[in-house]
Amino acid sequence: MSMILSASVVRVRDGLPLSASTDYDQSMGMQECRKYFKMLSKKLSQLPDRCTLKTGQYNINFISSLGVSYMMLCTENYPSVLAFCFLDELQKEFITTYNMMKTNTAVRPYCFIEFDNFIQRTKQRYNNTRSLSTKMNLADMQTEIKLRPPYQISMSELGSANGFAHLSVVEYKGTGKISAAPHQRLEPVTLPGIVSFVLSLLCGALNLIRGFHAIESLLQNEGEDFSYVIAFFLGTAACLYQCYLFVYYTGWRNAKSFLTFGLICLCNMYLYELRNLWQLFFHVTVGAFSTLQIRLRQPQGKSPDYNV
Repeated sequence: MSMILSASVVRVRDGLPLSASTDYDQSMGMQECRKYFKMLSKKLSQLPDRCTLKTGQYNINFISSLGVSYMMLCTENYPSVLAFCFLDELQKEFITTYNMMKTNTAVRPYCFIEFDNFIQRTKQRYNNTRSLSTKMNLADMQTEIKLRPPYQISMSELGSANGFAHLSVVEYKGTGKISAAPHQRLEPVTLPGIVSFVLSLLCGALNLIRGFHAIESLLQNEGEDFSYVIAFFLGTAACLYQCYLFVYYTGWRNAKSFLTFGLICLCNMYLYELRNLWQLFFHVTVGAFSTLQIRLRQPQGKSPDYNV
């Protein structure tokens, strides 16, 4: 029998579960699928906005939009078009009910558990296709899926049930080969983010100017230390790279931002004799503030356009 078994709402940034349907099936197959749910939720920011994972007798489908992912588990013979219509309906209701500020600042798992009531009602409707509204245009959804089919996540990408193997280049229907960590759009820019971007540019410009002055001093006085020039230009590069990380998504983005901040600290430690304490404090503080804003500005899922 084809049916939807469970569904959940997860934050893309960190995999925090926001809401989920309550299911009582304790079979080995369902327990294994719950492990896949948890594994996928940790990698949502690296996956496209519409995906399917086939686990044998069950399928896991999900869509991501505005930093939130909507996931569902169904039997392998449940129609794909109905599965994504179901997810789209969850997405529309969740966006209408909760604003982005609430979802972005949530700290407790399942803090929107009351949304389970809507999940259960919708799941019952989709498990009884005769009760579905006639307003649903399944033909449009079928066309959309044909034009842009779901990204097929292979079991080999997941590795063991205890953790993820390295995600490699895999096949995506209709588009040839792409990386399993495609380009991601970042969340909208906030005012603190703009301030950190401008301050990083300012620090980079100050380091660049001081670097040219150090070159002039080196040419005029052969006793000057050339390593100061290197430190100033490394500081400039680090500040500009922080600006790049804030604007664009890259792999290991958070780790790169922390390493860049470390480089800024090392450069300022080396330039201790050429700067007063306030200047050192300003540069290090701006570097730390920019690192924080890079960490806070996470990828968001592309808003799906199912036209249903």
